[in-house]
Amino acid sequence: MKRALRIVGVLLLGLIVVAGAGLAYVKWALPNVGEAPQLTIQADSAQIAHGRYLANHVALCVDCHSTRDWTKLNGPMVAGTEGKGGEGFLRTMGFPGNFYARNITPAHLGDWTDGELYRAITTGVSRDGRALFPVMPYLNYARMDPRDIKAIIAYVRSLQPIKNTSIPAPEVDFPVNFILNTMPKPAEPGTRPDPSDKLAYGRYLTTFANCSDCHTPVDGQGQPLPGKFMAGGREFPMPGGTVRSANLTPDHTGLMHYTEDAFVAKFKSYADPATQHVAVGEDGYNSIMPWAMYAGMTESDLRAIYTYLKTLTPVPNTVTKFTPKGNVLAAR
Repeated sequence: MKRALRIVGVLLLGLIVVAGAGLAYVKWALPNVGEAPQLTIQADSAQIAHGRYLANHVALCVDCHSTRDWTKLNGPMVAGTEGKGGEGFLRTMGFPGNFYARNITPAHLGDWTDGELYRAITTGVSRDGRALFPVMPYLNYARMDPRDIKAIIAYVRSLQPIKNTSIPAPEVDFPVNFILNTMPKPAEPGTRPDPSDKLAYGRYLTTFANCSDCHTPVDGQGQPLPGKFMAGGREFPMPGGTVRSANLTPDHTGLMHYTEDAFVAKFKSYADPATQHVAVGEDGYNSIMPWAMYAGMTESDLRAIYTYLKTLTPVPNTVTKFTPKGNVLAAR
C-alpha cells in the first residue's frame, strides 16, 4: 500500500513539475514571433494621406487611441487628442482585466523603429516583447497588405506630439495573463484587392475595419459563437444601460431590407456636425459605434462593404438595440 502511495505521489509530483514548466514556458518564453523587421519607411505626402484615411475612417486607430466624449451620442473624438491614448477597456465593460490604449504620437513612439511599429501592429508584440491584448485587432491587421500598414505608420509619425505619461499599466486577470502570451503569431500579410472587384475589396475593408469583432456575438469566454458570424447581438455595457450590435447578415432581421443607397446614406448622415454633438443624459441611450469616423469613408468603399455583407450567410437574429439600465435584468 505504501509503495502504491509512493508511486502516486511521484506521478503527482511529475505532473506538477510538467505543468509548472509549461506555465513557465508560456509566461517567459512566449510570445515568440521573431525580431522586429529591419524597415525604414520613406514617407511622402500621398502615403501619409492614405494612412490618415485608413487610421481615421477604416482601421480606426485614432478612434481607440484618442479621447472620446461619452457625454455625446456615439462618443465622438475630442479634437486635439489624436493619438494621445488613455481610453480604457475595462472589467466593467466585460474585458478580462483593465487595458488602456497607448500614446501613439511621436511623443511616445519617437524612439520606436518602423520595424517595431510594424511588428506591434501585425503580430501584437510590443517593443519590449510584451504581448498586447487583442482589443487592438492585430490578428486582422496581420492579414492586410503591408503597403497599408506602412501608410498607417507614416501617418502616425506625422501626428502632433502629445505628452501623456499618466496612462495606467494594463491589469490582466488570471488565466488570461498566461493565455495572452499564446495569442501573437507571425503575420501572414495579404494583398489589397483591386477596388473594381467590389466583393473581394469589400471583404478586405470589412476585415480591416474589424466589423466582426463587434457584430459577432460571443460566449462567456469571449469566443465567437458558431454559426453567428456578423449576426449581431453582442452586448456592450454603457452608463445608461446595455447596447447591442446590429445583425449585418442579409437576413430579414438584418440587412435584407437595406438597399445599397440606404446603407451608404446611413453612414453619411453622421458626417453632419449636428449629429456629432447630440448630448446624452446619464441614463440615456448611447452606442460605442464610431459613426462620425466611419462617415468619412468614401462612398465607393462603403458600397464595396455592402456588396460583401450581402454575400454572407443569412442568420436570423432579432436584436434588441438597447435596454435601459433598470430593465437589463428583465431583458435576459
